[in-house]
Amino acid sequence: MSDTPKFEVIDRRKLKAEEEQESTQSAAKAPEPPAASKPGEPAPGPRLVVNEPKPEPPAEEPPAAHAETGLPPAPTAAESREQKAAYDASAQRLEDMIRAQNPTAGPQPPVEFGHLVQQLYLTAMLQMGAGTPEGQQARIDIVGARNTIDMLGVLAEKTRGNLSPAESHLLESALFEARMGFLELSTMVAMPKVPPPAPVK
Repeated sequence: MSDTPKFEVIDRRKLKAEEEQESTQSAAKAPEPPAASKPGEPAPGPRLVVNEPKPEPPAEEPPAAHAETGLPPAPTAAESREQKAAYDASAQRLEDMIRAQNPTAGPQPPVEFGHLVQQLYLTAMLQMGAGTPEGQQARIDIVGARNTIDMLGVLAEKTRGNLSPAESHLLESALFEARMGFLELSTMVAMPKVPPPAPVK
């Protein structure tokens, strides 16, 4: 036996040519399409996940009677009649108690539209400082007065065409007078304060 090592010569060009041939053959083969899935079943393999907004549960719809205003439903006609009867009975008991304490007092007159106008007018004038005792500083609530006068204006607008001539005259007069008082007061408030004259040396 010879101690000479045996060498095997490998032609790398041949191996490289075989590798290239195999790669071109595998590239030529079209990839097999994924197995057809039945409708409604997810396709096998990886898939793109899209974050879609979750559908919100349907909100409970309020009853149609107060859906737009957000207020509780109005009382029924029967509930209103029952409450009115209870109110009248309670008011009559109060009237009887007052007469028992003061037998000479006659029955109170029913509240009418004129009472409402007068109440709002007097409230506005008091808020503008009317009726302040002489020598005392008037306590003025000009914002409150404006709100009360605006209430009179709303009353005039909403009752237009539904008042007797006397009621309409009363309301328009009260509104005119209250607005004039407000204009005078707001002009006084807006006037710049004049500094006192400098002392004479």
